[in-house]
Amino acid sequence: MKVESTALIIKVFSGIISDYIGKRKSLALFSYALGALTKPLFALASSSGLVLTAHLLDRIGKGVRGAPRDALIADIAPPHLRGASFGLRQSLDTVGAFLGPLIATGLMLLWANDFRAIFWIAVIPGTLAVNLLFFGITEPERPHSEKRINPISRQNLQRLSFSYWWVVPISAFFMLARFSEAFLVLQTLQVDIPLALTPLVMVVMNIIYAASAYPFGKLSDRISHYKLLGVGLIILVIADLILAHSNQWSTLLLGVTLWGIHMGMTQGLLSAMVAENAPADLRGTAYGFFSLINGLTLLIAIVLAGFVWDQFGATTTFYTGASFCLLALVGLTLKPAHLGTKF
Repeated sequence: MKVESTALIIKVFSGIISDYIGKRKSLALFSYALGALTKPLFALASSSGLVLTAHLLDRIGKGVRGAPRDALIADIAPPHLRGASFGLRQSLDTVGAFLGPLIATGLMLLWANDFRAIFWIAVIPGTLAVNLLFFGITEPERPHSEKRINPISRQNLQRLSFSYWWVVPISAFFMLARFSEAFLVLQTLQVDIPLALTPLVMVVMNIIYAASAYPFGKLSDRISHYKLLGVGLIILVIADLILAHSNQWSTLLLGVTLWGIHMGMTQGLLSAMVAENAPADLRGTAYGFFSLINGLTLLIAIVLAGFVWDQFGATTTFYTGASFCLLALVGLTLKPAHLGTKF
């Protein structure tokens, strides 16, 4: 928990620094390189201290890259393709998130649980990512006449518009409603299926998420963000209600599928909305605060969901998630008129 909290705090400062120096690519390069360098540390570790050090460095790298990377995408992507760009990023990120563990599992079986060899292999994609970013991405140049600014000065924070600060709490309600995908795995224990098949739930959810993120991202460039968010919340409510009463494998898979669709529909969209409602020179700061508030809300949601699960059971937990969805829907209906139809 402390390591994750550290990563959340770092996200804010990395975003602020990227705005101050006007260079996002360099911070992203540092973070991806740091992540790649931790893999040999895991492979060479002979004590728990070195393992914890490698894990901390990996989390720091993840924290550093979040806000500058998203701000860099927003800087590079044409405004009319911003939703598609963030949808593609979510899709590829999700593919990596479930393909990596699957490949690692296969190699562990093939190499008789030689986990050190797995970490040496993990250096390869990490190095490729660093090289791709270094050689393949050209960062837009900041005008030479533009002076460095203090992104968190009162004057600049006031430039983060009302529409931006409206997106942030709506996104936080999404976090409360979604809590953690780990509870999907826990729900499989309520269904009479072999224990060995329970990880398939996450595989299915991530496949649906990865497959739907880019198409919904493209769609968000053409229709009202407000309406698409609302549909995403309604789908999550339906998923929660189905999961609350899932006592068969087929019902559980339906709920998990809808959960993945909601993720694909909303996560890239929220990132695109931050980009559109923050000044270009403050996007790193905007993403930093956005990630911090969402991360803290997610930690609260996990603790709350765990408490409700232990005290009242799975059904009440998913009902609680659906209730937070409805609160977020109420927030959407209160959208100020001056935010416009596209929003």
